[in-house]
Amino acid sequence: MITIDTLSPRLLDARYAVRGPIVNRAQQLEERGRTVIYCNIGNPQALQQRPLTYLRQLLSLVEYPELLRRAETERLYPADIVRRARTILAQHPPGTGAYSQSPGLPFVRQAVADFITKRDGIPADKGHIILTDGASKGVQAVITALLRSPADGFMIPIPQYPLYSASLTLYGGARIGYFLDEDHGWQLDESILTRSIQDAKKRGINPRGVVVINPGNPTGAVLSAENIGMIIRFAKTHGLAIIADEVYQENIYDQHLPFWSFAKIMAETGERDVTLFSLHSVSKGFLGECGHRGGYVEFRNIPDDVLAQFVKLQSISLCANLVGQLATYMMVAPPQQGEESYAGYISEKEAILHDLKAKAEILGNGINGIKGMSVTVPHGAMYAFVRFELPGGKDVAHMRAAEREAYEEERDSAYCLALLEETGICVVPGSGFGQKPGTFHFRTTFLPPRAEIEGLVAKLKTFHERYTHDMSVA
Repeated sequence: MITIDTLSPRLLDARYAVRGPIVNRAQQLEERGRTVIYCNIGNPQALQQRPLTYLRQLLSLVEYPELLRRAETERLYPADIVRRARTILAQHPPGTGAYSQSPGLPFVRQAVADFITKRDGIPADKGHIILTDGASKGVQAVITALLRSPADGFMIPIPQYPLYSASLTLYGGARIGYFLDEDHGWQLDESILTRSIQDAKKRGINPRGVVVINPGNPTGAVLSAENIGMIIRFAKTHGLAIIADEVYQENIYDQHLPFWSFAKIMAETGERDVTLFSLHSVSKGFLGECGHRGGYVEFRNIPDDVLAQFVKLQSISLCANLVGQLATYMMVAPPQQGEESYAGYISEKEAILHDLKAKAEILGNGINGIKGMSVTVPHGAMYAFVRFELPGGKDVAHMRAAEREAYEEERDSAYCLALLEETGICVVPGSGFGQKPGTFHFRTTFLPPRAEIEGLVAKLKTFHERYTHDMSVA
């Protein structure tokens, strides 16, 4: 019989904090009748966000074409949705139960290219687009392709989304952490990037790429065009590829902070020597279609023979799931003005984004009113990375790094577990994302309904005051 000792050590070492022990405990409490507010993961529809009517109506017709005739004769759905369903089935007659080409359905990849061109005002080539089972599979494909030995590594932000650290552990690569600048809205600092890569090289690590998440997860920060330009120049100087995780590009709540894609800034600067992998997904934005697992990778500045290897890698899994591919199509090719479904689509989209903006402000302003807590009010994405203070504790100044990390992880995990047990609020300890030594954070979403967010802030204040008081007395 296989035992835990006979499993891959890479699997055993991999950690994915957003679904870790605290979430397991939350599920146990829920099974016992406790009410749990799940703020641990960006899963909008699990927290009462309604799916967009356009997407679900169109998918229903494609999944069950027998509905098409009824939809036409009985006016079940808007006429433009019926027409689009027929167009989809004409371009892929076998329907959703059949494989597509390995890179994905050609008309969907063309729609993605058109979306990028419209968004950025730059040319895009469907031949340089591969459809994936969510952005995560795109990330893992890039890491798989670029890692040649355990000495190869990727620069990943601290704090970071644990997909990156876990995937590097699974595939045998090295992590090169670089700290985001919390005091300046979580932007990237070139001097910090330079120190990180120099330190990695001294440790015998060969840097292969740099990961940038924009808008940020878990920080909610939106990068400026200048900051992105700096990162591109840095990548060129050090011979790095860029993985641009841009899945939250629709989640920006400040009109003074537009989304700038890496592709656009790269095209404007004329940079042709830095390879760029840009990722997008149907799971975030205002769609929140996490369960459909749709997304894409766009490749820029990559030779044809290298691109062919990525297509081969995708072919090992045959292709991305068809419903996810079609959800991606619906994300990049929404209803147009003049079509019957347009007004409803825009109304639902704006309502979701307006609600997210309001909840980000309620959460951010409320937390900043709690003594011993602070947060940069999120301008983007779906999360806040909340900083909190804990009294007492050991002197960590003379601890070795691994010892200090374990000790601080024990403290912030204990805090988050106590928060769950006492209030039913499920958040993720900052140690699961990475944080500066001597600081404590947790990541929370602001996806629950507005009334729950307001109640969450009140519960958090009461809990934090009680918890820190008890620690001080002890």
